[in-house]
Amino acid sequence: MFVTGGLKSLLPHVLRRIIRCNRLSISNTSGMAEGYKQANVVILHKSLADDFEKFCHANAGPLPLLYRSKPGDWKCPSLSSDSDIRTDCLQYRVYEHGACTGTLKSLKEYSEQLKDMVTFYLGCSFSFEKAVQNAGIPVRNVEQKRNVSMYKTAVPCYSISTFCCNLVVTMRPIPESKLEAAVLATSKLQEAHGAPIHMGDPGLLGIQDLSKPDYGDPVHLHPGDIPVFWACGVTGVEAVINCRAPLAFTHSPGCMFITDLKNDNVTVRSSREVPQVHCISQDPLHYSIVSAEAAQKIKNLETLIGIDPGDRGIIHLHRQDELLKACLSISHARSVLITTGFPTHFTYEPPEENDGPPGALAIAAILQALEKEVAIVTDQRAMNLNKKIIEEAVQLGILKRPVPLLSYQKESADSALMFLCENGNPGRPRFDHLVAIERAGMAADGNYYNARKVNIKHLVDPIDELFLAAQTIPGVATTGVGDGGNELGMGKVKDAVKKHIKNGDVIACDVEADFTIVAGVSNWGGYAIACALYILSTCEIHDRYLRKAVGFPQISKKMGWLSALPSVTKEENLLKTLVRHGVRSGKTASLEMEVDGLPFYDTHSVMIEKLL
Repeated sequence: MFVTGGLKSLLPHVLRRIIRCNRLSISNTSGMAEGYKQANVVILHKSLADDFEKFCHANAGPLPLLYRSKPGDWKCPSLSSDSDIRTDCLQYRVYEHGACTGTLKSLKEYSEQLKDMVTFYLGCSFSFEKAVQNAGIPVRNVEQKRNVSMYKTAVPCYSISTFCCNLVVTMRPIPESKLEAAVLATSKLQEAHGAPIHMGDPGLLGIQDLSKPDYGDPVHLHPGDIPVFWACGVTGVEAVINCRAPLAFTHSPGCMFITDLKNDNVTVRSSREVPQVHCISQDPLHYSIVSAEAAQKIKNLETLIGIDPGDRGIIHLHRQDELLKACLSISHARSVLITTGFPTHFTYEPPEENDGPPGALAIAAILQALEKEVAIVTDQRAMNLNKKIIEEAVQLGILKRPVPLLSYQKESADSALMFLCENGNPGRPRFDHLVAIERAGMAADGNYYNARKVNIKHLVDPIDELFLAAQTIPGVATTGVGDGGNELGMGKVKDAVKKHIKNGDVIACDVEADFTIVAGVSNWGGYAIACALYILSTCEIHDRYLRKAVGFPQISKKMGWLSALPSVTKEENLLKTLVRHGVRSGKTASLEMEVDGLPFYDTHSVMIEKLL
């Protein structure tokens, strides 16, 4: 019998011959034939083959198709020179009507049935382990001499006919400092599942306990390791189980077919292909991926909106990459709650200013286009005004449909939790992300102040409480957009507000948001969020990560997203609507920018050079 020592350096055809003779005392092929591609195996009746191939193409992340045989063909000439699929895997599983009825070392006894069956060879993550090691990243399952951990998730694959199942993933612990290197090492190896589909808390995939994998062995994390998940070809096994074919075969998870194909030495050529990793949440721990090109565009936008037309010192409030991280977080959200409204004109009716609502509607419009749930919460006294503005925004084509309009009042100690979560249960939040844009924020003394230190608390409902409550709900993030430091969410920069903003020692908002976006005019921040969400949605690297490498790219929806972005005409018509309803200007500056040739403005007429 052969043991594991030296197997990693043997050529594939030698290993297949050893496996064929049943002379190995190992349980999986991880680390064997380093640098060569390994394959998952699914064998189905020929009547199911076309649909399964479509299923693979529809879920290319977990099921990258390397080769499809003809019925009864036990060889795969494009993958290996002398193979026999009946004997060249360490172990096979037999499935009858969806139930595993046994494991075998050889399928030769089924040779007659195999004459009417088709073999699918699917890429495997064992193929990228050498590339990961070459990048200086430890592969813990190889170190621990264990099969890789595999888990069923709650992520549904794209269904084709009788083939439907949830995604299966592998998990490899990666040191936090090596996350970006791991993504870069695997991102171009599409035939080995490509880049990770999730980094961070396994619960976000529906995985409850890492110590209990559904397939393979538990692999221990070292201190400082982050669980990183790749799409897995065992998804094909789950599809076989669910289709309940009378007879089917697969490899046993971890017991791969070893091909003669070397992994390609792929060179990433442009910033569009270079991935970046950003942490967007600590509770639960969650990282996201974006291309360097898309990230730079968003950073450029952050710089542009940071221009200070009133020379008020807002440059001192700026925090780098907050726009990028906020929009990455929003991009992952299912449901977003927006709030706006700053009654700075306290002696008029209505007291609102026109900085805030246009930016809020710009965010709502792109969220609708991205098929996310969105609602707006505002002061009870301003409900009728905002209802009319929203109705006219729909008529003007700014919004696809009316946005639900809510109000919040504190009636008990748990009012905020009841508002944000179903039955007040933090495990069932109604919203994943809260956004405040030019919303009056509570100061340290419990009051609300405009820039001139006038207390306007009597005009402001306690929506700050929702942001405070969100800090206690895992998975709910918050963003604050402001231009003076007295807006909701600016508590994150309150020390800078007190030091550098006129009257800051009094007016500074004390309530923090997870992400603070500082703009010369708050509406610019709203437009920037809309623009950044469009950039992220058209980023292939981010799109794949969002959909967990299942289904099809969403880029075909690009024109719908473009049409949802702010435009000159929309801006002018909305401002006229606000004026018609008595809303006054609170700012005198303005901004023009372009996104893919589509310009968008703030309130008046100052031109800024093209953004992208």
